Amino acid sequence: MAFEEMWRDLAPVGRSSSSGGYNRQPWASAEIELRAWFTEECARRGLAVETDGIGNQVAWWGAGDDGVLTGSHLDSVLEGGAYDGPLGVVSALAAVDALRERGFEPARPIGIGVFVEEEGSRFGRACLGSRLATGATTWDDAKELRDRDGVFLADAIADAELDPSAGLLPLDRIGTFVELHVEQGRDLVDRDVAVGLASEIWPHGRWRFDFSGQANHAGTTRMEDRRDPMLTYAMTALAANKQARLAGQRATFGRVAVEPNGTNAVPSLVTAWLDARASTDDALTEMVGSIERQADDRAGRDGTSLVVTPESVSGSVAFDPELAARLAGLGDWPVIPTQAGHDAGILSAAGIPTAMVFVRNPTGVSHSPDEHAETADCLAGVAALADVLEELAR
Repeated sequence: MAFEEMWRDLAPVGRSSSSGGYNRQPWASAEIELRAWFTEECARRGLAVETDGIGNQVAWWGAGDDGVLTGSHLDSVLEGGAYDGPLGVVSALAAVDALRERGFEPARPIGIGVFVEEEGSRFGRACLGSRLATGATTWDDAKELRDRDGVFLADAIADAELDPSAGLLPLDRIGTFVELHVEQGRDLVDRDVAVGLASEIWPHGRWRFDFSGQANHAGTTRMEDRRDPMLTYAMTALAANKQARLAGQRATFGRVAVEPNGTNAVPSLVTAWLDARASTDDALTEMVGSIERQADDRAGRDGTSLVVTPESVSGSVAFDPELAARLAGLGDWPVIPTQAGHDAGILSAAGIPTAMVFVRNPTGVSHSPDEHAETADCLAGVAALADVLEELAR
């Protein structure tokens, strides 16, 4: 089936009729529908899908070990875009079609894979499927994670009729991993090229800031008598913005929960999640430490308290430079860094030679309904991925 047809099939799944954004939460209806679609598409190609105990999927073309795995993920952030994740899966299927049309027979098996809960938007742990598969996160640790509604990860997986005791995606068949992804930035736009390869992933992570104070009446409590954690949080958000700007890094408070969340009440607790990214591990540690110190200082003045908990932290990932250079030579593609996390980074950290193919994003907007890639660029990405897979699977 052509790329455009597959893309049309996916377009309605999990899409909000009001905002146009996508809500494809892992182990929920839209994502389950997408995994069923993937199984059907693989069956059309005579490929049997293996699903592990948490929902990671892979289908192999050819037998043997030392395979070349490609693919991405199908889940989305809340109100996300259409391309982040699914573009890599659809492109992988289309690339296999292209190789078969060329009459190519792989000497190394080629796999098409889907990792679950890459975004971490439901259970707060980015790249959870690949982390569990590689052992970067243990099941004993992960099963106690809860979503915003208080549902345990273990229960969500059981409700999806999966069983972690059945085992996780075996890595011993994977000799190389190649992930195609829409670029989440404007590097390729500025270079005026449709396709690029990744050199590295910036270190990044998520930290939970719990600001505690004293609930009180919004009208009767004098301003000087308040212990208001919202003030401490507000100053911390401004401090994070300033520290990131001064250092040329990234810091974002994008999620906040307030208790008791009443219009006429001073809150007792503000919980906010910091997403921070930097060009080096040391720069990330320094920036987050500076933000925390400023928050602590402000808490002392506000009569509040602060607890900071790292929830998901990934160190810098440098992709195999020889592999990147070898593949870049196939199409004279630029090799560029990315500030976004990916399953490719987890597999690379586990010792699997890994590369990433990026497809131009004309606006650079991502994690938003405005995320976009032109069809011509997507098709250029499919052709590039097919060339890469042919090179690696000869």
